Amino acid sequence: MANVPAVVSKRLITAVPKFKKILAQAKERDVNESDTVTIVTDMLEEIFGFDKYSEITREYAIQGTYCDLAIKSGKRVEYLIEVKAIGIELKENHLKQAVNYASREGIKWVVLTNGITWEIHRVSLDGKVDNEKLVTINFEDINPRKDDQQDILFLLCKRGIQKDLIDDFYQYRQSVNKYIVGAVVLSEPVVSTIRRELRKLKPGLKVEVAEIKLLLEHEVVKRELLETEAGKEANKQVAKLLRQQAKAKLKDIEKKKLSEESGSSEDVNADQ
Repeated sequence: MANVPAVVSKRLITAVPKFKKILAQAKERDVNESDTVTIVTDMLEEIFGFDKYSEITREYAIQGTYCDLAIKSGKRVEYLIEVKAIGIELKENHLKQAVNYASREGIKWVVLTNGITWEIHRVSLDGKVDNEKLVTINFEDINPRKDDQQDILFLLCKRGIQKDLIDDFYQYRQSVNKYIVGAVVLSEPVVSTIRRELRKLKPGLKVEVAEIKLLLEHEVVKRELLETEAGKEANKQVAKLLRQQAKAKLKDIEKKKLSEESGSSEDVNADQ
């Protein structure tokens, strides 16, 4: 991820502790949803750097209904925010309405929050309306002085949004996660490498690729990485990528062969 600018880093270090106290007091008083929206709006301004009057819209109208908050850059809505009262535990069904709003408007990001917990969700705009949680921020636990936690906060900051960092982070998470890593470990190139290294450890060792793969599947890799829908999809992605790489390699070999044959023909003609 991109480095957090010094001015933003300083703002996070100053503003986050302030709102941790405000949120703790609000939770103790068990404030209602309307008061929570007010706190969230102030957080968007003081922590995340948005202009309260031009970039934060309350009760954003979408096809005759409303979403609690919308973050705008010019005329474009960057993300929608669904706010629940601070004492309410966030649940998946709280997202349904905001996700439907986002899909209608072509908005990729929805944030669900009760002020303390902030969940960032990616909305699928292709085919079936769906959402995927990217990351959760908990303001009771977060330490704004730590670089990795500043990076996560920066995803929702005005400067971060302007740089499309949230999209970059999503693409990174799509490629680097436990399901993809599990699928790569079980792929033929990696299993073959393990076999080669085992034979180096004990010269003359007779072990087959199929035996190693079976061992990995049943005793090394967690079952959830293989049997869940996410695991199955990751295996498909890795298998597809390996096929594409194999085809590209074969194409390069054929191209090189044709080039060499063409060169040989030219040399024969020159000799004649």
